[in-house]
Amino acid sequence: MNKTIQITSITLLTFAVYFFLDNLFFKILRNWINETVHQIGISHILTYLLSGVPLLIGAIAMHRWSGSLKSLGLDKSIGKGILFSLVCTLPMLVGYAIVSDFNYNITTDGILISVVAAGFFEELFFRGFLFGQLYRFSKLGFFPSVLIGALLFASLHLNQSNDVGTLVGIFLVTFLGALLFAWAYAEWSFNIWIPVFLHFFMNLFFELFSVGENALGGIYMNIFRLMVILLIISITVIYKRKKGIKLEIIKATLWMKK
Repeated sequence: MNKTIQITSITLLTFAVYFFLDNLFFKILRNWINETVHQIGISHILTYLLSGVPLLIGAIAMHRWSGSLKSLGLDKSIGKGILFSLVCTLPMLVGYAIVSDFNYNITTDGILISVVAAGFFEELFFRGFLFGQLYRFSKLGFFPSVLIGALLFASLHLNQSNDVGTLVGIFLVTFLGALLFAWAYAEWSFNIWIPVFLHFFMNLFFELFSVGENALGGIYMNIFRLMVILLIISITVIYKRKKGIKLEIIKATLWMKK
């Protein structure tokens, strides 16, 4: 079987199984686990671990056990992911601290669910698996590889409002965020810890300060978010040029790779 067809088929099939089961049973399974654990944040993380089993099976089917974790970018430098992400998201931390009040209602469960679980599992599943398998191991280019995941990722955030205008804004912000995280993942040699910690710190600073009620946010939130985006892109491009490393996402890799 053609490798591109094989990779695409296994990736989309196993992700569809994960996505279907996750939407049907995630809350039920989390509540069942919580009856034993009695800590909703930990139960949330454990449920994510179980719901991701189909994706692990898919990775093993494509790369065997020895290469499955590597194919997800988990073998790369965690330290580089933390350092790069913290530097890039500093405008959010400083800016939110200046213009917003500290959120004294923050909870451990909130951090575990919205920061730790969202940062790690959403990036591992959507960028490391869905985008990563399609782009890294088939001839599909950046846009075909990222489109399905970006659409699904954006749709998952639509429960944050009932207003049509706000929903459109949330969809666009999260869709573009998915494109940015995938781009950063690819440009940093498929180091999954780059998008994981970008997502982690962005969500953490959003939780620490009262800057908005949903992913769309207000004017200050988006000003500082734009600064973070510019830093992510500029630092990445400058670093690669100084090191003499070619950009991964170029005209020749946008649609189909040779």
